[in-house]
Amino acid sequence: MALRCSRIGFCLLLAACFLSLPVLAAAEEARPNIILIMADDLGYECLGVNGGASYDTPALDAMAAGGMRFTACHAQPLCTPSRVKIMTGKSNARNYVEFQMLPPGERTFAHMLRDAGYATAVAGKWQLYGLDGERAGRGTLPLDAGFDEYCLWQVRNKESRYRDPSIEFLGKPAEKLEGRYGPDVFLEYISEYIGRERDQPFFLYYPMCLPHSPHQPSPDHPDYAVDPLKKDKKYFKSMVEYMDKIVGRILTRLEETGQRENTVVMFIGDNGTDRNIRTAMRDGSEVRGFKGHSIDWGTHVPMIVSWPGQVRAGAVNAELIGFADFLPTFVALADSKLPEDAVVDGHSFLPQLKGERGTPSDALFVHYEPRWGNFTKARFARDHRYKLYDDGRIYDVQADPLEESPLTDAVPEEVQGRLQSALDTFAGVKMPARIVTE
Repeated sequence: MALRCSRIGFCLLLAACFLSLPVLAAAEEARPNIILIMADDLGYECLGVNGGASYDTPALDAMAAGGMRFTACHAQPLCTPSRVKIMTGKSNARNYVEFQMLPPGERTFAHMLRDAGYATAVAGKWQLYGLDGERAGRGTLPLDAGFDEYCLWQVRNKESRYRDPSIEFLGKPAEKLEGRYGPDVFLEYISEYIGRERDQPFFLYYPMCLPHSPHQPSPDHPDYAVDPLKKDKKYFKSMVEYMDKIVGRILTRLEETGQRENTVVMFIGDNGTDRNIRTAMRDGSEVRGFKGHSIDWGTHVPMIVSWPGQVRAGAVNAELIGFADFLPTFVALADSKLPEDAVVDGHSFLPQLKGERGTPSDALFVHYEPRWGNFTKARFARDHRYKLYDDGRIYDVQADPLEESPLTDAVPEEVQGRLQSALDTFAGVKMPARIVTE
């Protein structure tokens, strides 16, 4: 009798194991691939879907129509500060040491997704190892930042990113690719990566080179065949439109490989548009880019999320999103948890993607100390309407987007208290010491 019970028990256990296999497979399938595309020097105003009239962006406009468009996403005003913040989920007040550098030892979204079982890759612009003077080689290389492989410009040198680009591939010195266009090389790598057979989900980070200066004709512009190295801000339009074309090709590649519905694709800009660029808007106004500066047109960037079947098509979200919010969102998408000792300053917006309330921020804190160029450092907290600087200045950014006139009348006490509380949260955080001496 005991033997019979033992056999029955074994059979039931075996059956349970087999029955659980589809459940486990389904759970693995439920963890989506994640692609983060970040354009370089592209402000909110540049996309047609955001009211821009100067550039044709059909792929991104369609992506927004099929997904969720965020209207209040704010980056850091400059490239490296944004990259450090989005990759680590931390305010620059905690870990920004120098331009062109990610401090060694920082845990990034790639580390956390790899720990959760994801394959990880990065293509495009790095700018985090340090290239000039005292900062050279004192930052972080791609493999040390949690990526399994890479195809990158500006790892150990910063020669051309466009025509005849100098690109570093995993395990090889940077190679100058004569006759090639850098963004096309990155696209080829990404297309091949997406098409691989694998038994795990993937995370692909694509910090684009486009449409950052030098403003040169793209291969779709007739001047490219005549003088591809000619510089003129008039070519910004062709660069934006080529950027849009590349995004469209990535989405098409996902469809071709049958992975479109199980891939979350996010598109953002890293900071505002170059100050030399003016963009016409459909309402008749004009927006001047303010990259490097803390006013809204220096931080307000486009953000679109597409995940067919999960994110409602045509949704528009007006909640405040900061760059520290992406890392916890990715961890939630991976059905994982943040390490207990992790310091993360953002909140996951995954609930909002699913149409739920979530825990949106009622104020964004920004610490900005560029440590490069002649840009002015700033520390402020903001909501949709008001921005409070740590020196006491407060602006109504809806009425005064260029911040020309600080308010002299009292703002609502609740607003003042909320913004001051956001500033006070980081009052005791000591900024990391510089590496480069003045």
